[in-house]
Amino acid sequence: MSGHNKWSKIKHKKAAGDQAKSKLFSKLANEISIAARNGIDPEFNPSLRGAIDRARKQNMPQANIERAVKRVAEAGDLDAVLVEAYGPEGVGIIIEAVTDNKNRTIGEIRSALKEFDSKIAEPGSLMWSFEKAEGVFRAKFSPAVSPKTRELVSVMCEAIHEMDDVVGIYTSVDAI
Repeated sequence: MSGHNKWSKIKHKKAAGDQAKSKLFSKLANEISIAARNGIDPEFNPSLRGAIDRARKQNMPQANIERAVKRVAEAGDLDAVLVEAYGPEGVGIIIEAVTDNKNRTIGEIRSALKEFDSKIAEPGSLMWSFEKAEGVFRAKFSPAVSPKTRELVSVMCEAIHEMDDVVGIYTSVDAI
């Protein structure tokens, strides 16, 4: 029965869950910080109010929310990045990120896209096919692509979403 310790299983499960929660909280904190650049009072800043509501839905502690707002009030060094990309078979992809270093973030996104035979598009070249509603981008139409491409786009989006700075990925197909 060596190695069949119940606590050992629980410990590994908890560590994985804590790591996922930590990553989610840091993304939410970055989103709050970006929204707070337009004002730190949620009563007068609807984007901050929305970011705080999303954080509360994920059970982010109030202290973490306040720290993210305070960070902007003191420094304000985070920038929002919007990257448009063409995926496999010309699938449109919009990637939202919050970062303290735009060049590093865009380089990481470019590298991840290259692994899946995808590339960054010129700014504005894909925005016509998306509309922004309730803080998220929705495709106006979905192109006909093979199931294999849908799966590839899904895997690519998961890989990109794992990056610390990325807060949202939207595609023109319903792969994710």
